[in-house]
Amino acid sequence: MKRSELVRMLLQKAAQDEAVVAKLLADPDIDDETVGFHAQQAAEKLLKAWLAHLGVGFPKVHRLETLVELLQTHERRLPDNLSDLGKLTPFATAFRYEDLPLDVPLDRTESLRLVRSLRAFVEAEIQKGPA
Repeated sequence: MKRSELVRMLLQKAAQDEAVVAKLLADPDIDDETVGFHAQQAAEKLLKAWLAHLGVGFPKVHRLETLVELLQTHERRLPDNLSDLGKLTPFATAFRYEDLPLDVPLDRTESLRLVRSLRAFVEAEIQKGPA
């Protein structure tokens, strides 16, 4: 698959997860783990889209901090308003496969804000042109 096709696919898949988060945001019948999972998945795919755009190979990981660190090794940084992105990581791993209590309930509105802010930032970086 061409790099541009991979970037486009990852952005599309991230948009699908983001739409799920937006749709389920206010639904009290849907648990925080499910909403958090889709928020984490959207963020993961957005970070991987940016890495793909840069021509940087990325591992098959769900840990957002690993992807951010990989970007940093290529002199790319996220803005300060995305510093809490890592709090979504457990929703792809521990909370997805185990029934663990949440220390603090998921702030669904904040999770959607993080995803939307990350999308805006990543898309702006990609729009700047070739890496």
